[in-house]
Amino acid sequence: MPAMTNSAQCQTNSDLAAAMGRVFGFHQFRPNQEEIVQAVLGGSDVFAVMPTGGGKSLCYQLPSHLLTGTCVVISPLISLMKDQVDAANENGLRAEYLNSSLQYNLQASVLDRLAAGELDLLYVAPERFTRSDFIAALKTVRLCMFAIDEAHCISEWGHDFRPDYMNLSQIVSEFPHLPVAAFTATATHRVQEDIIQRLGLRDPLTVRASFDRPNLFLQIEPKNDLHRQIPAFLRKHPGESGIIYRTTRSDVNAMAEFLADQGINARPYHAGMDAEVRKANQEAFNRDEVNVIVATIAFGMGIDKSNVRFVLHGDLPKNMEGYYQEIGRAGRDGEPAHCILYFGYGDTSTIRYFIGKMEDENERAAAECKLNDILSYAGATACRRQRILAYFGETYESDNCGTCDVCAGDVERVDATVESQMIMSAIVRTDQRFGASHIVDIVVGANTKKIRQLGHDQIKTYGVGKDKGKTKRHWRRILDNLVAQGCLLSVGGEYPTLQLSQKGHDVLFGRTTFEIFEKIEKKSKPPSSAETETKKRPRRSRLDIVEDYDYDLFEQLRAVRTSLARRQNVPPFVVFSDRTLHEMARDIPTSPTAMRQITGVGERKLAQYGEDFLAAIRKYSRK
Repeated sequence: MPAMTNSAQCQTNSDLAAAMGRVFGFHQFRPNQEEIVQAVLGGSDVFAVMPTGGGKSLCYQLPSHLLTGTCVVISPLISLMKDQVDAANENGLRAEYLNSSLQYNLQASVLDRLAAGELDLLYVAPERFTRSDFIAALKTVRLCMFAIDEAHCISEWGHDFRPDYMNLSQIVSEFPHLPVAAFTATATHRVQEDIIQRLGLRDPLTVRASFDRPNLFLQIEPKNDLHRQIPAFLRKHPGESGIIYRTTRSDVNAMAEFLADQGINARPYHAGMDAEVRKANQEAFNRDEVNVIVATIAFGMGIDKSNVRFVLHGDLPKNMEGYYQEIGRAGRDGEPAHCILYFGYGDTSTIRYFIGKMEDENERAAAECKLNDILSYAGATACRRQRILAYFGETYESDNCGTCDVCAGDVERVDATVESQMIMSAIVRTDQRFGASHIVDIVVGANTKKIRQLGHDQIKTYGVGKDKGKTKRHWRRILDNLVAQGCLLSVGGEYPTLQLSQKGHDVLFGRTTFEIFEKIEKKSKPPSSAETETKKRPRRSRLDIVEDYDYDLFEQLRAVRTSLARRQNVPPFVVFSDRTLHEMARDIPTSPTAMRQITGVGERKLAQYGEDFLAAIRKYSRK
């Protein structure tokens, strides 16, 4: 039978809502979902930029349930496919994956199910489309659509270009009667146009959802001592799942080992590890057996784990797209999550080293621009959310987002004009030929061999900051901010020198001021007797989150979820998300009818898990 589509234009809004509630347990569409689903059902192509956690998977999984035929989903990472398939099957969809990790007999079994019309969803890697036998096999079965996840990988202007994605350009020509829906969480307008052109999408419905993730708390901290800063953060978030990103494999290994020595349940993840160990560590993290993964950016693309409560960057990311995708792995369930970037100018030398290795001049220039963009974000003295959204071409209308360290009042602006002039004067008086460490040594009056040999202990600026009672760390932070705010330019490759920009000259000669953020140390107060007694989760305004749930009941429901997940051999978040458990712990459902009103409880999951959770809730209520 030739591949073909079949439209379902008769679906009314109420029909779609009913199907969504029946399968997924969701009671209303998120922004843009309904429009996308209707377009696909009508046979149209779609290109959608939707933030991580914005509900992209429903946009092709719901049509796959309603249409006759199989939806082929192109997903980039083999390691994630099993989780994606497990999650779909738990909702009652018929899903399989096909990749090189499967033994030949299992691959044959999947193809047999596909030929028999027994699959709603088939997940494959983009490499499959290099094989003519696979294309031929698809042409003999009934398909309903193609869905391309992480579509930015097809664009050379994107932050994570993958040559294997170029093969997907043949989908439209080989299957001209099928709709193609392409999704990505991060794409500038230029990347968007490139994706649509390369895939050959035909007058697609184009959706650019808001990039805003209001449940993510955004924070930037000066990078002082990660071995002190990161454990301090983790101690305030016991038992929570999170990711710590480091740039190099050696830093990943060292940090994971250090945290383990501190009694923190952490494991490493990077491409240089033994494949089986790497897979086991990711699996343990997905199953809540390990709280913290320390990883390079090799970890997490498209990760389905919904209960990641924090993402920490121990090093400066290479670009804004990668950074936003990485923090987007937190809070996919819509509940609050914390994102901290520990920023230090020294990280730029590592990035510039890799940029210098690029052979193509245009590629180097583009990478340098992207680095400057992330530096500008790190040094901005304004709302973090405004800066991120502006990068993606979106205006944030509110003056106060309420969920970044600036707007929450965790930091305050401090005039650092005089101190910045001291640093820049030292740079000018040494002919703008030295790096950050040497300049800081001059300002604090360090007695180093290099300073003595060069005679820099004789210049007027030598030791000008010595009597200010400030440490080297303080002066280095001023310098970091001067770079981040564009007053200083880092010139050169692996060992760059510092030079003043026009903006820097304006500050140096008093034509404008220079400000930095200082963290406000808040004294914690003990909880009131009422707070201690109720054990309720504190309310947070401006967020669409579950409020005032019973924390003790939530912990008991987590234990039930873990037990059921082990029994089913799936990650706990596949059973129910944290958000679903929060609602249960708030609304205290004691009957199947009441349980069906909880977000994420569809018919299949109610039948499979409902009684276990109801029993736990009833027992808790009796107490």
